[in-house]
Amino acid sequence: MEMKMAISLPTSIQAYFDADRARSPEAVAAAFAENGMVRDKGQTHRGRDAIRDWMAGEDQQYSYTIEPFHIGTKDGMTEVIGHATGDFPGSPIDLRFLFSLADNRIAELEITV
Repeated sequence: MEMKMAISLPTSIQAYFDADRARSPEAVAAAFAENGMVRDKGQTHRGRDAIRDWMAGEDQQYSYTIEPFHIGTKDGMTEVIGHATGDFPGSPIDLRFLFSLADNRIAELEITV
C-alpha cells in the first residue's frame, strides 16, 4: 500500500479541503470570508452564497477527490497543489490552489492547472 506524506495546512485551508471531501457546499462557503472570492474555469464567484452555489454545481457535475501534497508560497499567497482524480475530463490531474487568507478565513481562491 502506497503511503503519502501528510502535509500541514492552515486551519481555514484544511477546512476547505475537508468540506470539499465531505461534499458540503455549506461548509466550503463557511471557510471563506463573507465577501470571499473564488476564480475557477474562467469564472469569478464572489460572496458565500455564490461560493456555495459554485460548489454545489461542481458536486452535481463531477465525482472527484483531491489529495493535497504540496504547500508553499507564491506571490504572497499560499499555494497548495493537490492530486485530483474522478470522473471529469483529463483525470487524474494536479491542480494548483492559490489562497489568500484574512482573519482565519479564505479571502480569495484561484484554482488552475
